[in-house]
Formats: sequence, structure tokens, C-alpha cells
Amino acid sequence: MRRLLAVFAVLALAASAPRGLSAQDSGAVNKDRKEVRRDRRELRGDRKDIRHDTKDIRQDRRDVRQDLKHGDSTDARRDARDLRQDRRDRRQDVRDARRDRRDLRQDRKDVRQDKQEKDSTKN
Repeated sequence: MRRLLAVFAVLALAASAPRGLSAQDSGAVNKDRKEVRRDRRELRGDRKDIRHDTKDIRQDRRDVRQDLKHGDSTDARRDARDLRQDRRDRRQDVRDARRDRRDLRQDRKDVRQDKQEKDSTKN
């Protein structure tokens, strides 16, 4: 009787294990999809920052040229300082965008792998 009960318990656990695994796989897929959305949102923000910094750089370059043309060296130095700061900001935003693209590629890869694992456990 004990042996029969033990066999039944093992069979019940074996039958319920694939359902539990598929629920975990589903959670992993959803988590990876959320990470993909977050990375895409961050990448859009970085691109927007890069465009904004590029516009600021153009304006600061125009201001420096204009100040030098009019002989105003104090304003030219101040605008040159702003220009350097905007270039640093843009460089940092480009690094962030590169990092976000790398994260996005990895998260998309994880989604594909999780989906393939989920599909392989169904069969």
C-alpha cells in the first residue's frame, strides 16, 4: 500500500511539473518583454537628448563665431565653455545610447530563447 501511494505521488508530481515550468517560462518571457520596452524607451530618450545637444552645439558655435567677429572675447569664452559642456553631454548620451542598444539586443535575444524553450517544452 505504501509503495502504491509513493508511486502515485511521484506520478502526480511528474504530471504537474511541466505546467509549473511553463508558468515560470511565461513569467521569464513577460519579464524580458518588459525589459525590451524599457530599453526602447530609454533609447528614444537618448536619441532625443543627442538631437537636443547637437542643436545646442550648433547654436554655441554660431555664438562663438559671432562674439569673435564683434570682438567680444568674454562672451566668446563663456560660449566656448558652453560648447565644451554640450559636447561632453552629447558624448555621454551617445555612450548611453550605445549601451541601451546593446541591452536591447540582449533582451530581444533572451525573449527569443525563452520563447523557443517554451515551445520546446510544449512538444
